[in-house]
Amino acid sequence: MKIQIINGPNLNLLGIREKSIYGDSSFEDYLKTLREKFQIIDIDYFQSNIEGEIINKLHEVGFSYDGIILNGGAYTHTSIGIADAIAGINTTVVEVHISNIYAREEFRHVSLSGKNCRGVLTGFGLDGYRLALESFL
Repeated sequence: MKIQIINGPNLNLLGIREKSIYGDSSFEDYLKTLREKFQIIDIDYFQSNIEGEIINKLHEVGFSYDGIILNGGAYTHTSIGIADAIAGINTTVVEVHISNIYAREEFRHVSLSGKNCRGVLTGFGLDGYRLALESFL
């Protein structure tokens, strides 16, 4: 099984930025834990702060991978392009948010991409990625 994790803007700063919201672990460190726990899954990882690169990655893997885990970061709330890219591919997408987007600023309460995903996990910290991986098993 092949799963692509895609993280959007500012998620390259996990472990550094806003630790009270996002924790003090980098995603790269957490990814090692996921790969150890899910050895039967080939987990690829991509992060970009650029909307078009995220869309390109969705197009690239969206017809050949078994699943995609997407944390679009702030693009979740603004990108019709990413929402349309998810709608246009065959691969199932699960949306993940580290923080509870409904407990934050009102503009974060809307996910433009979530309606095109199989499910949305929000507020479980980095553990949301584990839950998303388990949903593909």
